[in-house]
Amino acid sequence: MIIVLFGQPHSGKTTLANELWGYFDSYTTELIDGDELREIFQNKDFSREGRLKNLQKASDIAAYLDWNNKDVIVSVVYPYKEARDYLNSLSDDVKWIYLTYTKPRGREGFHVADFEEPELENFMQINTDNQSIEEAADKIMKYVE
Repeated sequence: MIIVLFGQPHSGKTTLANELWGYFDSYTTELIDGDELREIFQNKDFSREGRLKNLQKASDIAAYLDWNNKDVIVSVVYPYKEARDYLNSLSDDVKWIYLTYTKPRGREGFHVADFEEPELENFMQINTDNQSIEEAADKIMKYVE
């Protein structure tokens, strides 16, 4: 299973991914973080093309781990429908959790201007302003089980 936490920067993706990781067996579960991938692959290109390149790598790694019977928790912005569709084409066991927030958190200047909103019938949406990390993680676990 691949659990994808996606949304604008500072919506709680990495914090929630780390919380969720505690619900799984650490020997059979891997975390993929978009910021860490950018460091590993030295991709500092935040254009659409640069983001798509980074997202393809995240998707390929997640699918490879999934094929090898690992659970995968991915915390990446995933702003484009084509990138989400690409991951869906690699695995039929992707659970998408769209994280949003409305209260200012100081990183709004890093938002992806051309972020394509998901079709919510295929996703779970959580506004991280309205609940604790534990409450959000419990909701996600109920959704993915």
